[in-house]
Amino acid sequence: MYFRHAPEIRRDFPDLVCGVVAAEGLHDKPQSTPDLSPWLERAASRLATAREGEMPEIQAWRRVFAGMGLKPTQYRCAAEALLRRYRQDASLPAIDPFVDLCNALSLAYAIPVAAFDRAKVTGGIEVRHAEGTETYTSFSGATEHPDPGEVIFADEAGQAHARRWAHRQSGLSAVGSGTREVLVVVEAHHEVGERAVAGLIESLAEALRTHWNAEVRSALLSQATPRFDV
Repeated sequence: MYFRHAPEIRRDFPDLVCGVVAAEGLHDKPQSTPDLSPWLERAASRLATAREGEMPEIQAWRRVFAGMGLKPTQYRCAAEALLRRYRQDASLPAIDPFVDLCNALSLAYAIPVAAFDRAKVTGGIEVRHAEGTETYTSFSGATEHPDPGEVIFADEAGQAHARRWAHRQSGLSAVGSGTREVLVVVEAHHEVGERAVAGLIESLAEALRTHWNAEVRSALLSQATPRFDV
């Protein structure tokens, strides 16, 4: 299995920074429960002084969405949607220990975190422009086809595992109680994105080893090394 960005994505979005984490040995009951409070407190502290739309991480993603021809306040990146919900509700619903950890880190860093069940991915994932023939499965089970030219996470079987880049993941490869192997993708476009992405994937890898005793590999991708092989 692999993960990569298509050359035209790298060309059109030169500020893109990406971190990837691959883990094996995951299960729905970790050996110990991760303490999410430091990450949630960090998010709350930032939201106390600025709304999510004012954060440089989110502003950078809004520029990317605008560059794709999307209205940034209609199609928010996953991190902005999480922050907005957390600001309004002061909490997030518990879904799964691993998903909850990813959400807490996404809140703390204001960066989208996408987690995929590797067993549901055929071949590998490439972030590329859609042809329009790909199939996307929503969380409700409905089938959609991305618009031609839309940025998607596509596998070799033509399954779209995310639509509108960092906006919405597919229900097909969502992490759940039966997930044993995961691929996590972290992407940023802001000025100090490399440092932030590196910190986030390091924190995630440490938590996976500590609480799940998982086997973990991680990497920072760049123009020079655009591909990660599991």
